[in-house]
Amino acid sequence: MRFLLLGIILFVGVAQATLEETDWLDLLPESDRQALFDMPEIKHDTPEAESGFYVPGGLRSTDKDLPAVMYSAQTVPEFDGRKILLGGYPVPLETNDKGNFVEFFLVPYPGACIHVPPPPPNQIILVRYPQGVDLQDIYAPLWVKGILRVQASSNELADSAYTIEAQTVELITE
Repeated sequence: MRFLLLGIILFVGVAQATLEETDWLDLLPESDRQALFDMPEIKHDTPEAESGFYVPGGLRSTDKDLPAVMYSAQTVPEFDGRKILLGGYPVPLETNDKGNFVEFFLVPYPGACIHVPPPPPNQIILVRYPQGVDLQDIYAPLWVKGILRVQASSNELADSAYTIEAQTVELITE
């Protein structure tokens, strides 16, 4: 009996240690997911696509011709308080005294504020990581593990519908 109990405890411990990756599409309500799949192709012939430089407004879309889903802040409430592992790209915001980033947005694709229309607020996540991470390259993908909150935030760069209190932030090297 003791061995059975020990086996169950070990199995539960291993199961909790391996956290399955969350898909960005899972953070969208079904209506938004379908609207994205049904959306016409977005043109990339914007001034920033031609120049390759940052355009004021950052992650805030200035294109008023985009479908409404591109401005959606609708969330999936079941994710509130859930521990997740999510891969994405950083948009640096705030550093600590060592120059490491303690706050950044995580977005599903690189160049979200440069070459392509920005993701909607429900695809922008504010990450808080008190330990700080050295972000050498915003085109290098990261794994972020932590507690996801359905919590809106807004600054001059973007609106986000979710926040993660990160436990770990690591470069994706696979």
